This record gives sequence, C-alpha cells and structure tokens, in this order.
Amino acid sequence: MANPILKQRLQSGEFLVIPGVQDMIATVMTKKVGFDIVYGTGYWLTASSLGLPDAGIATYTQMVDRMRTICATTDAALIADGDTGYGGLLNVHHTVRGYEAAGVTAIQLEDQEFPKKCGHTPNKRCVPMEDMVEKIKVAAAAREDKENFLIIARTDARASLGVDEAMRRLEAYDKAGADILFFEAPQSEEEMRIACAGFDKPMLANMADGGKTPILPAKVLEEIGYALAIYPSMTSLVAAAAMERALRVLKDQGLSQTPDIPMADFGEFCRLIGFEEVWDFEKRWARTT
Repeated sequence: MANPILKQRLQSGEFLVIPGVQDMIATVMTKKVGFDIVYGTGYWLTASSLGLPDAGIATYTQMVDRMRTICATTDAALIADGDTGYGGLLNVHHTVRGYEAAGVTAIQLEDQEFPKKCGHTPNKRCVPMEDMVEKIKVAAAAREDKENFLIIARTDARASLGVDEAMRRLEAYDKAGADILFFEAPQSEEEMRIACAGFDKPMLANMADGGKTPILPAKVLEEIGYALAIYPSMTSLVAAAAMERALRVLKDQGLSQTPDIPMADFGEFCRLIGFEEVWDFEKRWARTT
C-alpha cells in the first residue's frame, strides 16, 4: 500500500513544499529536518549516481533501484520521476508496478519522446497527445493501490508547441485519469496563473533553480493556485557549491576545517545514517577476545 499522507494532505488543502533528493545523504537530511514528502528527481539522481545528464540514458532498472533505496532510507512519502515510462505501454505498466512495489507513493510521467531530456533544457520533442493519454490510462489501471498511489501527468509541450497546446494536453490527461497535473517550464507568472486557472485537479509547480520558470515564494505559489511545489535542484546545487568552496580551501591552504565553511558533526551524522544500530548489534553479538 502506498503511503497515504500525500493524498491526505492534498485533500486537506494544505500547500505542500517538497524537496528533491539526489542521494541518500540528502534523504537522511530531509528526514532530520522533518519533511514527510520528498521528490526523487531524475536529473539529480542520474547525475549523482551515474555522473550523466538527464537525457534518457539512465534505465528503468537503475532508477527503480534508487527509488527503492530512498524508500528504505526514509519514512517520508516519495514522489518519483518516472520519465516517459521507459518505453511503450507495456513498459509503462511495468514501471508503475515496479515503482509501487519499491515503496513509491506517486509516479510522474511525461509526454516527451524517448529518449527524453530535462524539462529545462532545449530540444525537447513531445509524443502525440493520444499516445500520452493511453500511457496515463495504462498507468492508472496498473497500480495496485488505486486509492493512495497517485499518477502525475506532466506535459513538456510549452517549449516547442506553446501554452495553448500544453493546456489542451493537460485537459486530455486530466480526463484520462491523472491525479495531479504538471505544466512543465512555464516562462512567466502569467503562464503559471493560466495553467492553474484551467483545472480543478491539484497542480504541481516545479521550482527548478536555474531553470526557465520564475522561482516564487510558497505563499505566492499557493495564491496562484498550485497545490504543491517540488524543489528538485536545491539540495544538489547547494551541496555542489559547498563542496567546491571546501575543496578550493583544501587545495589552496591544505586545511579541511576553517570557520568559514560549515561542516556537519561527524558523530551526529553517524547516528543519522544508522551506526547506533550497528554499535548496539555489536554489543550484543560481537565476540570478545
């Protein structure tokens, strides 16, 4: 059974702020801070685990394994990037079943051609709307938990086909059975308002730092009409900047610790990652000499 908290909180009308996680360290930190819903981002999980761009290179097997590990690391509900479903209709069926079995709470599917590209990079191409409608129908039928496992339909049509076509597609995906609608990469607040005004279903905002969409405060997003917002890039970009800064100090000064660079406490991190369980196990079972 999928974690019911995402659906429950959407039904409550509470605006949801959902951080992206690119690896298990980020997942552990979201758990420490107290986020009960997280986003498994395709771009950053691919970058962190494979060192490759989000261009349809990562396979279903690689991605479902990462999602499974995230679910094992945190009790939070996981919204997972499922790209295009990794192929045709049978692939979509298999992807939904696999993600759900891995512990995912909601799967995001997009209407790009395969191989896909990051939604905030150029040269994206979309499949015919009818093809995506069939994918949404297959995804909705494939899930075991039809109450709590949610389908997120994303359109990337804005970039090459325009706002009107993106809206037309979302209307079709809504009718096909999507639970949450995702207008990817609107380029102005006006476009964001147009997207939200067109539908009664929950609308997802993608606050991708460095992308094409304006980054707005959560209160403004809620006022516009969004129900939830994902922040897929934040933890990764912050971590990359912090690592670069520390590495430059190490290279230039030969120091790993300076007052100017925040560093997590090693003992606390050991506890966060689960070493206390290891130590308790060793106290009980380790042989003494």
